[in-house]
Amino acid sequence: MRRAVFLIPGLLLLATSFSASAQGAPEILVLTASGPLTPATLEYLDRGLELAERREAAALILTLDTPGGQVDLMNRIIQSIRASSVPVVIFVAPRGAIAGSAGTVITLAGHVAAMAPETAIGAASPVGGQGEELGETIERKIKEILKAEARGLAARRGEAAVALAEATIEEAKAASAEEALQAGLIDFVADDLDDLLIQLDGFTVELESGPQILRTRGAELVEVKQTFIEQLLGTLTNPNIVFLLMAIGVQAILIEISSPGGWVAGFVGVMSLALGAFGLGVLPVNWAGLIFLLTAFVLFILDIKAPTHGALTAAGVASFIAGALILFNSPGTPEFQRVSVPLVVGTGLAISAVFLTIVTFAIRAQRRRVEVGREALIGRTGITKTELAPTGMVQVASELWSATVDDLSRALPAGQAVEVTGVDGLSLKVRARDG
Repeated sequence: MRRAVFLIPGLLLLATSFSASAQGAPEILVLTASGPLTPATLEYLDRGLELAERREAAALILTLDTPGGQVDLMNRIIQSIRASSVPVVIFVAPRGAIAGSAGTVITLAGHVAAMAPETAIGAASPVGGQGEELGETIERKIKEILKAEARGLAARRGEAAVALAEATIEEAKAASAEEALQAGLIDFVADDLDDLLIQLDGFTVELESGPQILRTRGAELVEVKQTFIEQLLGTLTNPNIVFLLMAIGVQAILIEISSPGGWVAGFVGVMSLALGAFGLGVLPVNWAGLIFLLTAFVLFILDIKAPTHGALTAAGVASFIAGALILFNSPGTPEFQRVSVPLVVGTGLAISAVFLTIVTFAIRAQRRRVEVGREALIGRTGITKTELAPTGMVQVASELWSATVDDLSRALPAGQAVEVTGVDGLSLKVRARDG
């Protein structure tokens, strides 16, 4: 009996441990969104949320570091987060990261908002779809809509949080992690994911289905990486990449047009332009820049067809550089969506070098003497195989020709070096050549 008394608690403890082991530790999915918000970001998040719901994860953590993005895309991301049946934790990290512009409102939309030390949030004032400053009336309307949305998301956090959220939109104010925590705009400041899990354990979140208590201590973190397509689509929203794709695409098409018959240049050109067009559809661009770019390539073609010793090419380079800067770097465009000026200038100079080389070869080809046909024999040298008195046989370009001496009063002996001065049917006219 005494042994049974001590044995029963041990068996109960073992059964409990086995049950916990069978159930496994709670699973938390981790997504990482870095850089400007793009449609690929939304696709990535939706895929992560669907996977989290299918695997019945305890939560989903979105590690965020973004300067922002377009308002309509921000709203779609917020809708996905708020409709999730799995708690979504927005974690602005690592150190030095920001949740700028649209990233501010997305952070507020999370069921839990957290930031790493030395991070920032705010500066959420809106700009136009092409990066331009908005008119006073339009700006006021958009700001009021964003402020109303921010108030709704921050209402549960208190008056100070609502005031700070509105200030990020109205005054483009930014706050550090500690300032945001003090105002109640976020829930935690965590050093890393492990620290975040400890602080999240026991925290109550509000979902559409009702309140839910998070159990995150000892949870297994499962990283969800972006697919190749998602990475590619994200890369195609880099203005520098889009610019290079457009430049390569147009040049490849021009090469295909000037030298038809192949398919490699045409294929590369079409694919580059298609990928570049996708990026242009996402980025805030000024379409007036395309006029200058098209003008530039027309000038390049004209300089090839009617060489002007580089004058049209120089004008084309100037138009190309101006067009690229107008297309991507209009006033008001956010810095992270601008194309690199040195890249534009360098590409313009490289294109000019290519076209100047083509023009140079074209001019040399026009000036070069004829090298095929009978006319190509004029100026060639040979040697008499028989005496020319005044006619005979000569060897020119490894061929025997009938020849007549220019000076009919003079006979040329066999073995005499001669120079071709003309062609008369199948007979050559020659003269003696000294040496």
